[in-house]
Amino acid sequence: MIGNKCIDVKDGACIQVCPIDDCIVEGEDSMYINPDLCIDCGACIYECPVTAIYDSEEEAIENGEIEAVHNNYKFFNLKYKP
Repeated sequence: MIGNKCIDVKDGACIQVCPIDDCIVEGEDSMYINPDLCIDCGACIYECPVTAIYDSEEEAIENGEIEAVHNNYKFFNLKYKP
């Protein structure tokens, strides 16, 4: 899950290390991880220069990123299932 630190940064290093095509997508102001494609390998977490990527939705929410979680699902037209 990519949090708010990515907004307007969009470095793209996460896309380069992701082993799944089209899993991480660049949106208008942030990157987004498709929860249906992500295999939870964690490669993107260590590449993010602004430490915006969380290991799980739960971790993102614990860090005050509930809005980012909802925005991520909305970007992919998916319903968030807590």
